[in-house]
Amino acid sequence: MTRSLTIGRHTARFPLIQGGMGVRISGGNLAGHVARCGGIGLIATAGIGLNSPHYDGRNFFTADPLALKDEIRKAYEIAPDGIIGTNCMVAVTNFDEMVRVSCEAGVKLIVAGAGLPMNLPELTADWPEVALVPIVSSVKAAELIARKWHKGHGRLPDAIVVEDPDTAGGHLGEKLEKIGSGEYDHYGTVRGVKAYFRESFGVEIPVIAAGGVWDRADLLHALKEGADGVQMASRFVCTKECDASDAYKQAYLDCGKEDIGLLMSPAGLPGRAILRNVEQVRQRDVDFDVICPSGCLKKCTYKAGQERFCIVHALDRAQRGDVDTGLIFCGTNAWKSDRITTVQEVFDELFDLKK
Repeated sequence: MTRSLTIGRHTARFPLIQGGMGVRISGGNLAGHVARCGGIGLIATAGIGLNSPHYDGRNFFTADPLALKDEIRKAYEIAPDGIIGTNCMVAVTNFDEMVRVSCEAGVKLIVAGAGLPMNLPELTADWPEVALVPIVSSVKAAELIARKWHKGHGRLPDAIVVEDPDTAGGHLGEKLEKIGSGEYDHYGTVRGVKAYFRESFGVEIPVIAAGGVWDRADLLHALKEGADGVQMASRFVCTKECDASDAYKQAYLDCGKEDIGLLMSPAGLPGRAILRNVEQVRQRDVDFDVICPSGCLKKCTYKAGQERFCIVHALDRAQRGDVDTGLIFCGTNAWKSDRITTVQEVFDELFDLKK
């Protein structure tokens, strides 16, 4: 397969974006190696200052941008000519700052989800070379973004990621009761988004399928169904280059299909994770009487009334290796992980490179 993927001014050798995984699961090391192999590597910005040399336990908002610059620098040291981007959550308090810092540090694209990134063109106006890629789960969401951007800034997204809430990991853009109901048509949505931009604006923009893509057969199916590329996250966790702890990777290797399910995040969004230890995640914050330590989210049920748990620190604990009280996000296919491999071996299988 020689099919490339062009997003804005940037062309990747292969039609693959490595999905953003926070906190620090997809840092500079994983993103750099994906880019070096010919894909697009994404550094997840949410809570990236945690478990960095810049964090002293009290300076969350100071540490985040400093740590992000470090990770972007690390990625480009691995892949000097690669396509490195960031995944920025709209729902976080410092979304605007992390977008600007991403641009200042030289990323080539910004993927934005967990909310509609209505102000992204304004934030990136000084960096026209940076491609802007919203994540949506419906044609309606893509329409809302396109109309706002076109009317206010005379521009459109450079690509759209269409995420399948029935299979994707982490935070999901659908109501909890609708996930898994059988109503959602992932590739119908992919084709619908492409048709909307073609019919309303006369442009062909890349539409990327995210969620449920694990192997070469899934990739070929996505391309056959009209996607221009795929976004994959869970498949890259059990690689040597992934920034997660060994214990985090082992949790993927040990989990069964029945261990993966849905929860409500304090961010107000459903999320998919390994559910074995969810009670311990909550109990840990109760036992230590944790009051919101960082204010990382714009809206948070834990910050407002200690409902559920502090998610950014739960994700951070898992990344460091505390898989007893840490939260482990994953997609529905995480149970298929059966060994620690390398990023290059994943690319070899996906794109049939070992001939």
